[in-house]
Amino acid sequence: MNHKLTKSASPLLLLLSLLLILSGCSSKGDAAASSDSASKELYKLKIADTGTNPVFRTALAKGFFKDNGIDAEIVNFGTPAEGVNALFIKQVDVAYGADFPLLNAVSKGDYAIIASAGQATDEAAAQWKLYVRDEIKTPEDLKGKKLSFMRGTFLPYLWDEYFKQNNLDVKDAELVGQGAFDEAYIALKQGSVDGAWFTGSAILEKVQGLQGVHELSDMSKTKVRLGTGIVSGNDLIKSHPDVVAGFLKAVSQAAEYSQAHPDETADLMYKELKQPKEATLKDLPKNVWKVGFTQAAYDSLASQKKYMVDSGIIEKDFDLADKISLDPLRQALPDQVTYTK
Repeated sequence: MNHKLTKSASPLLLLLSLLLILSGCSSKGDAAASSDSASKELYKLKIADTGTNPVFRTALAKGFFKDNGIDAEIVNFGTPAEGVNALFIKQVDVAYGADFPLLNAVSKGDYAIIASAGQATDEAAAQWKLYVRDEIKTPEDLKGKKLSFMRGTFLPYLWDEYFKQNNLDVKDAELVGQGAFDEAYIALKQGSVDGAWFTGSAILEKVQGLQGVHELSDMSKTKVRLGTGIVSGNDLIKSHPDVVAGFLKAVSQAAEYSQAHPDETADLMYKELKQPKEATLKDLPKNVWKVGFTQAAYDSLASQKKYMVDSGIIEKDFDLADKISLDPLRQALPDQVTYTK
């Protein structure tokens, strides 16, 4: 009888053993897959930033970069133009800035514009304020004066257009190059310059508190609209298009998040940069990032390129369309690319 039980139990024991073996294999497979996922390396990306831009910091703080495969390092500069220039010495991999420094970058080497961040609006233009000494009452009074501009930025173009629309020649004034808004503020305070353009609630509040200085105009009263874009090296774009796409997706997510959570964004900017919360809350709705690329973005670049070529800032003309690389953007945000070459 025991013999019969043993014979009948053998197939059952074999089945149980087989199930245990398969279960063990499955567990090892799941563990291996989990380990592979956990050990997948993020791509190290150095990103040029400034002290007034909350978008990249939001992407880092909220994990949007990490979620899109990027180990981001933010490198801070006094102006976006300085960040763009850092591309040339491989200090950063990606930078953002106005049309002027972007065009300067792509004209000099193996770089391409990978997206626009929008902002070429009347409301955004109105945030650029022209402050001058009190004895300057009209644009004509600027003749013979010392006027500040940030080196490597679009401000010489803005001065030129402002003078032209008032039937003046910018050559009748002296443009003084400076490195950042704080430097321009000190120069205006000390009388080293007679006029300067500023933007950003924090610096504007300081300028408004100066004795002997008043607002003469703002950029919305000119035809200049400041396009903002993102630039990177062609090596990165060609060899790691998925990384560039992930970066752009993360930035878009962060731009939307910062607008939807202004108080949290203001807290982040104060924590990391000591920017007053009130300044961030004022600036956010006026400087909305929208990652994409439109015909208007192209037209803004084309207009400023013409000025830069005509004035000799760009020595050798180039085909602008060849310096715009949108495949990663189309991969990440296809609905936000409406420009076609």
